[in-house]
Amino acid sequence: MSRLDETLTQDRRRFLRAALGGGTLLAVGGGWLAPRLFAASSVPVGKPGKVSLEIFADDGRDLGPRQVPKLVLTDAQWRQRLSPLAFDVMRRGGTERAFSGNHEKPAAKGLFRCVACGTALYDAATEFDSGTGWPSFWQPIARSNVIPIHDSSFGWERTAISCAGCDSHLGHVFDDGPQPTGLRYCMNSVALRFVASV
Repeated sequence: MSRLDETLTQDRRRFLRAALGGGTLLAVGGGWLAPRLFAASSVPVGKPGKVSLEIFADDGRDLGPRQVPKLVLTDAQWRQRLSPLAFDVMRRGGTERAFSGNHEKPAAKGLFRCVACGTALYDAATEFDSGTGWPSFWQPIARSNVIPIHDSSFGWERTAISCAGCDSHLGHVFDDGPQPTGLRYCMNSVALRFVASV
């Protein structure tokens, strides 16, 4: 993705201020639950099949693209795999409170993986301090590993970002980031697991 097709001028700070003012968010387990991006289900959620991901070793080496099975689970299985807050964020499209998670850039080199399925999402070298209280990156580690999804909740046109390996909600991307991309991938820290390079 070179630039966003849509003009995205709203960021999470404005989103939260407006949503809180309207009383439309619910406080859940230390985070904020937004309108559901994903419907509840007692059957596997998503379409089984293979997905092409760029595979990375824990030391950051790019091992190339591979076809891997997409992780598709029932709500009950997701609840067993994820913490309550991670479930609300990743499977229900919620948002953790600003500054409530681990959002500081790590001192060590490494990468961030999806908490749900382990897909490599971001290189720590692309993280920057956005001042928003959420981990922010100027690009994903590989475009094929994240999925942009149109999100018009609360009447704003935004682009949500999901993990390609399991369709879990990660956060949103905005066009107010630093160069070289000008993008800000604003992620929920509860959806990320940092792995230091060995």
